[in-house]
Amino acid sequence: MSLTDVTISPLLSSLERGVLTLTMNRPEKLNGWTMEMMSAFKSAFLDAERNEEVKVIIFTGIGRYYCAGVNLGATLKLGHPARLRAQIIEHNQALFDAFLDLTKPIIIAINGPAIGASVTSATLCDATIAAESATFSTPFARLGIPPEGCSSVMFARLMGTTEAQRMLNQEGWVPSAAEALQCGLVDQVVANDQLWIAAQALAQQWIDEGRDRRFRTYDSSTQGRKELKAVNAQESALLADAFLASPFILGQCKFLLSKRKYIPAAVFGGMWLTRPLWSRFL
Repeated sequence: MSLTDVTISPLLSSLERGVLTLTMNRPEKLNGWTMEMMSAFKSAFLDAERNEEVKVIIFTGIGRYYCAGVNLGATLKLGHPARLRAQIIEHNQALFDAFLDLTKPIIIAINGPAIGASVTSATLCDATIAAESATFSTPFARLGIPPEGCSSVMFARLMGTTEAQRMLNQEGWVPSAAEALQCGLVDQVVANDQLWIAAQALAQQWIDEGRDRRFRTYDSSTQGRKELKAVNAQESALLADAFLASPFILGQCKFLLSKRKYIPAAVFGGMWLTRPLWSRFL
């Protein structure tokens, strides 16, 4: 059997002494969130909920990047405009609800640069530990889309309004690990080679304490979870509208052209040119 015949899992899973470690395993794609990757970790979350042996979850990545964010080209499928809008809402809402629905504590271990949804989803977890090489980017305003992943609420609660706006507005501030610690986006920064050790130590501490699931700076009760889900639903609808608006479509076309990805660029270019026709069916 050749190497090309081997199916490589997008997510590695290891359970030891009550700690379930889930590791994104697409370093050559910067651990971008394709449908395959998102399905894998959402399924793993559900399995963890049912497994009484799992007490704490650690979520991390392999390679230079923690995650390059959602890979739009690998997740969106063209179709009737109204169905496409509904699909965007459904997928985005389900992505972040997967984190909100977890009843077991989850630690995010950021091993390198984190972008978009991988940053916002981390704020819905119990703690974030970052390696020194980590950076945090949420380029929503530059892409012409609104905040997602409850970041319209959680960023201000964690960092304060000023720093939250620096990340979410046109400035697109990308804090380093040290800056993220200083402003409250992360809880701890360690040397790159100490990340796994630090995450495991915190997980074991929580097990010893019998710690329950807690949102950072937010009510962890059923009501608090319900409120965050309502924010997620509202953001998902606004995101779908933005994805189907001219500025975003044209921006994606230009971006793909700059990367010499001519076929997907042509698709977005065609969408932009014909938008006056198909937008009537939204």
